[in-house]
Amino acid sequence: MKTNQSQRKAAASAFDAILPELTVVGHRLGLEHCEPVVKVLNQILADIITLRDLYKKHHWQVSGPTFYELHLLFDRQHGQLEEIVDSVAERISILGGVSVAMGPDVAELTRIPRPPRNPETATQQILRLLSAHVIVIRGVRKGAKLALKHGDDGTNDLLVGDVLRTNEMQFWFLWEQVNGTPELHNKTFNKIKI
Repeated sequence: MKTNQSQRKAAASAFDAILPELTVVGHRLGLEHCEPVVKVLNQILADIITLRDLYKKHHWQVSGPTFYELHLLFDRQHGQLEEIVDSVAERISILGGVSVAMGPDVAELTRIPRPPRNPETATQQILRLLSAHVIVIRGVRKGAKLALKHGDDGTNDLLVGDVLRTNEMQFWFLWEQVNGTPELHNKTFNKIKI
């Protein structure tokens, strides 16, 4: 019995000794200036959470002749973003930051405009998602460059290898749904470069 108590005390003491170091994991990884990277990661995280939720909204509200195809596409792309949300939030923790996690915090931080509550046409939904992807992609490119500037190869790899590539692929899948449609032809969106 005394052995278990003394082992617990020794373990607790060892944990208390390293606790201050655990709060600055990023610094332990040799990253000296994590704060700017954490800030941009939280911005990206808020935008990705909003985009993810936008996909689910459209998944529930899509209608029309392409209902089945878009219903499945929106759900699949929502799931892909769900994995990215987790990876970005964990990276923020690795760097010693605190990730945005609650809806009100995300809504306050995101750059993606809030959609109307009512359903939109399938084309309007796709154009809204494309616009949101442009915001995310631009933010990710900026974040990847900032991570490199601060010597944070892990964050750069996450942003370029996972977040950017997934968002570019999702953008492409959506773009092909509306490319050449009259709605797109009349929009200035057709001229936007990402």
